[in-house]
Amino acid sequence: MKNILITGGSGFLGRNVIRKLVSTGYHVACLDRYEAPFLSELGAEFISGDISEANLLETALAGRDVIIHMACTVLPQMSNSNPVFDVETNVAGSLHLLDAAVKNRVGKVIFFSSGGTIYGVPQQVPIAESHPTNPTCSYGITKLAVEKYLRMYRNFYGLNTCSLRLANPYGPYQRVKAIQGAIPVFCYKTLKGEPIEIWGDGSVRRDFIYVGDVADAVERAVEAQELPQEINIGSGQAVSLNELLELIAEVTGICPERRYQAGRAFDVPVNMLDITLAEKCLRWRPATPLAIGLEKTVEYIRRECL
Repeated sequence: MKNILITGGSGFLGRNVIRKLVSTGYHVACLDRYEAPFLSELGAEFISGDISEANLLETALAGRDVIIHMACTVLPQMSNSNPVFDVETNVAGSLHLLDAAVKNRVGKVIFFSSGGTIYGVPQQVPIAESHPTNPTCSYGITKLAVEKYLRMYRNFYGLNTCSLRLANPYGPYQRVKAIQGAIPVFCYKTLKGEPIEIWGDGSVRRDFIYVGDVADAVERAVEAQELPQEINIGSGQAVSLNELLELIAEVTGICPERRYQAGRAFDVPVNMLDITLAEKCLRWRPATPLAIGLEKTVEYIRRECL
């Protein structure tokens, strides 16, 4: 049974990934600044702290077979306002983690990168891992920097590393009153009868991946013997925000009010990931169509958030 440490696992992504891994039989520990009741309910170990604490990492990583690194202190929308903080916490913290992984002879490090931001404005779609990386926000730049360091540690120290470039994950346990996550916010406001603000004219197209499918991909990455350095994890499709709102209206039976705002400079016009490599090396494909994922998300919001 593999012994897994997840950094930053008390949030939406971590909750779904931990649930999946524990149900499969792994021993899972979560290193985070914020304890969450679900950790003890699932039988997962909690370690209080963060990746900037080098001494803590020395003990937290002892005996771990796999690290799943998803800790992050900023959001794409906010990262440009303080890029120094972004670098000091996310890049420097990741280096502390990698140093500790080498010292503790950790078998594998899986990093949650961002397929939604690191490529920038695409030259073609779908976007393969070989596409140039030209992120337009500090969040994407720091994710890419950590990817480069993972590659360096792989080459210099033989550390088995892999970056999962996630599209836009959504699903149960995601916060509905946040500035990140179009689907939960749009669904919640629709159910509440509140207007939905859209940056731009709603024509931007995004790749939305159901979080259960992300958790399945992570489990396969944990089990895989050899992994490429970077792997896209997306739905392989893209829908515009306007199309998304039409789907939400069909699922909820409610037509939401839309309020269009001026577009934002860092929003790329389209993002759709090529998942061919994930299909080949992980033997994985997303199993949840967007309409079904929306139904599951709306069901969760109605049950837990209203």
